[in-house]
Amino acid sequence: MLEDKEAIIFDLDGTLVDSMWMWKDIDMEFMAERGLEFPPNLQKDIEGMSFNETAMYFIENFDIKESVDELKVIWNDMAYYKYSHVVRPKPGAIAFIERAKKMGLKLGIASSNSIELIMAAVTNYDLNDYFDVILSANDVPRGKPFPDVYLEVAKRLGVDPAKCLVFEDISMGIMAGKNAGMTVCGIDDDYSADDVDKKKELADYYIYSYDEVN
Repeated sequence: MLEDKEAIIFDLDGTLVDSMWMWKDIDMEFMAERGLEFPPNLQKDIEGMSFNETAMYFIENFDIKESVDELKVIWNDMAYYKYSHVVRPKPGAIAFIERAKKMGLKLGIASSNSIELIMAAVTNYDLNDYFDVILSANDVPRGKPFPDVYLEVAKRLGVDPAKCLVFEDISMGIMAGKNAGMTVCGIDDDYSADDVDKKKELADYYIYSYDEVN
């Protein structure tokens, strides 16, 4: 899997850290505070969207008075403590990051999350120095499944996309990596358990733990 690769680019939520579970709780709490009904398809509809795109989705589909920037601040505040204290790395993730760095591979993060929450999780486990580039999809024109965030990370790493290996946990993210011309390894996550067959079909590889990567 690592043969001929020069860089590894990770998604964050559900890929490096086990955090997807809490976003449904945050969305339910947010909507309940505003007297809004929680649609059963909400999580699927916003899958892969950047924070900016998610905020626009809420404004366009619900009776929301806040602006995009105000919504981002609210969601960051609701999630920050969890990212800096509660969320845990996926099985084998830290050991694999350390191994990849020793191999001389460049490492990047390409996440749909906000940069504040990405950095909270990375800092909590003292992983800052392992990553050469950390980028939020808020800083590119389009979120996943478009390839923008992955292509921009590869550009900043100075690596040909064909030489990049992506780790992703959801179908939209896997599609983003493939659309960028990269090799993609899907990783198992309870949040997307109903989508495993599609993930396996889209990805070049599929793992349940980073211990499986060779």
